[in-house]
Amino acid sequence: MTATLSRSAAAERFRDRPGRLLIDGELVDAARGERFTVIDPTTEEELGQVARAGTEDVDRAVTAARAAFADRRWSGLPRARREAVLHRLADLVEGATAELAALDVLENGMPLAFAQYEIGSAVAMIRYFAGWPTKVESTVLATDDPIFGYTRREPVGVCAGIAPWNAPVTNPLLKIVPALACGNTVIAKPAEQTPLTAVRIAELCLEAGIPPGVVNVLQGPGDVGAALVAHPGVDKIAFTGSTATGKLIQREAAATLKRVTLELGGKSPNILFADADLEAAIPGALMAVFANSGQVCFAGTRLFVERPIHDAVVEALAAGSAQMVVGDGFDPATQLGPLVSAAQFDRVRGYIEAGVAGGATLAHGGDRVGDRGYFVRPTVFAGADNTMRIAREEIFGPVVTVIPFDDESEVLRLADDTNFGLGAGVWTRDLSRAHRVAASLRAGVVWVNTYGDLSATVPFGGFKQSGIGREFGTAALDAYTEHKSVLVKL
Repeated sequence: MTATLSRSAAAERFRDRPGRLLIDGELVDAARGERFTVIDPTTEEELGQVARAGTEDVDRAVTAARAAFADRRWSGLPRARREAVLHRLADLVEGATAELAALDVLENGMPLAFAQYEIGSAVAMIRYFAGWPTKVESTVLATDDPIFGYTRREPVGVCAGIAPWNAPVTNPLLKIVPALACGNTVIAKPAEQTPLTAVRIAELCLEAGIPPGVVNVLQGPGDVGAALVAHPGVDKIAFTGSTATGKLIQREAAATLKRVTLELGGKSPNILFADADLEAAIPGALMAVFANSGQVCFAGTRLFVERPIHDAVVEALAAGSAQMVVGDGFDPATQLGPLVSAAQFDRVRGYIEAGVAGGATLAHGGDRVGDRGYFVRPTVFAGADNTMRIAREEIFGPVVTVIPFDDESEVLRLADDTNFGLGAGVWTRDLSRAHRVAASLRAGVVWVNTYGDLSATVPFGGFKQSGIGREFGTAALDAYTEHKSVLVKL
């Protein structure tokens, strides 16, 4: 059983540890002394303040990362030593589970059990990538005599990782650890809504023995990320967030031809065929959209249901949603916490109003829960079609839109009628149909008779406007290395 902290104990620990920047191996205040406030989405009260990076801090972090890369402070270490340091980081993150999970609940609002699951996934991810340094291999090429040819995989250089707020532990580490495994140096920029865990991660990186300048952490709003994207001393950007911001990053990065990895938004189809095992599919569909209060990029927000079972599925979804507990993430009974901020709360409520105005039927939810905190009841729309705003645009909240279909060809057309292509789900007992539909869907990940399962060994990313490149698995090797060819005349 994982140990836990109470809300008051977690808040007190944060207040006792000032939130600083990590630059060149030192925890420091911002150059201008500026700070910004972190709000608890459960209570709408101030949790505390952390250092707000400015342009001077961005320059200092880039300079430190460039010097560490040029000196081969990290990439020059024996590979086994680098692996040992990363495994040490995994041990430290795992050992800090209670504290990190409590910080997750404080700043993001997610249920404690979900936070603990997230941290377990982060530890598994670190351990997977920690094994890479001794396994990145060169390749001998077939060439004509007297030329001997081979390739080397070399680190890209200084990598800036810009993370979102929906997984405060996993997302920054997913930018830091794969880059380190390939020999790069890193500047991580967490979301301004959830900087507390990033502050703690910075401390754990120092404790693990990562050399000064190799990992740097800058907190602050979007202008900090923009400064990193524009900075000529940064070689690569890894960004997770909205498609709109991803487009801006790609445009700006083009000025210096930075390497770019983008994991962006989604409007993922989740397809229930009439032969699906509904005892598994109904709870699967609920969690596909309501996990983390719907604040998941690959959430199954467009639920396509074959017409013979449509009405029964809508009724079951409404009944299941009515039983879900919305509340404080520190309460063990809670299944849905608040949305992360007032802005996100207003955004989601606006989409619910648009759904009603557009002619969809509220089968359940749509209202606020309580009078304090950014809580929205799990919401099920029926009577919808694929042209409505609630079926076209990413809501990023606990809202599912149920759309009926008549046959396989129709649902494939509807499912792919979107600018996104991140995830998709298929529920059927027909094995041939499962493989056929999975092959036809334009999505980076397709789940069959499950939804949302991820593994550090499996590449993750999107088609179309859901992103560029892949995270996780061996595919991430291409994101953080360059191929160098060497030709030797014998």
